[in-house]
Amino acid sequence: MRYSLRQLEVFLATAHYENVTRAAASLAMSQSAASGSLRELESQFDVKLFDRLGKRLRLSELGQQLRPQVENLLAQARALEHALAGEDVIGRLQIGATLTIGNYIAVNMIAEFRRRHPQADIALRVANTEAIAEQVAHFDLDMGLIEGELQHPALDIVHWRGDELVVFAAPDHPLATSASLSDADLMALPWIVREVGSGTRQAFERAMHGILTDLHIAMELQHTEAIKRAVEAGLGVGCLSRVALVDAFKRGSLVPLAVPARDFRREWFLITHREKFHSAGLREWMALCQTRWSSTP
Repeated sequence: MRYSLRQLEVFLATAHYENVTRAAASLAMSQSAASGSLRELESQFDVKLFDRLGKRLRLSELGQQLRPQVENLLAQARALEHALAGEDVIGRLQIGATLTIGNYIAVNMIAEFRRRHPQADIALRVANTEAIAEQVAHFDLDMGLIEGELQHPALDIVHWRGDELVVFAAPDHPLATSASLSDADLMALPWIVREVGSGTRQAFERAMHGILTDLHIAMELQHTEAIKRAVEAGLGVGCLSRVALVDAFKRGSLVPLAVPARDFRREWFLITHREKFHSAGLREWMALCQTRWSSTP
């Protein structure tokens, strides 16, 4: 064999960090050893895996083509190593989730997974739909749980479960006791909403089709809790997933507003890279998502 697994690890780390020094540090290697490993790999096959732009290294066209194969080869090698050592083959999982799922669903999912597999090592990264999709596409995450609709040529996108957004206000809001809100009511309100690029914002804009340009967007915030606090303070009305509002509605710190003329239903999705090797741990996690957590517990 004309390459080593260590060379492939250096290749992937460099592809991730776009910098040999940072890649070497992540692998507990010296910078010179990592650079030498890359040079040797390229010279052995007379190929160019990176385009060098100053201190940054960008994957060449060939490097981009090879990255999925290298990811899968190393994942299988790690699985084999665990099996040979008689260890739990679940290993480490890098899970990404959008904010509503990450803050209100994913932690409980991880707790259940750890009860089933005590040796599992799971890292959770929370960001908006666009960011999670990009990280899955670049193999920085094993899979993602997202709220927004998505099309991406590198990703497998599987329907997971349904969800619903709810318009809400502070209990002392003038419209808090209204039987329902009309489009005229909606256009007269100041709105506090999620940022562009989030699945929640995408669903909100779809629900408000036809009057969206006439809405008064008073604030855009990246976190659901910040939106809830702003609405409680009387700065406007909000629109978030019902999952994020259950406790606030029970306490009475926020109240739902009925908007029967608008459809706030949406879907959540599971995403993985099309060429991702599904380790035993990833298969177990996907099974948990699609059985135990495929509907509201």
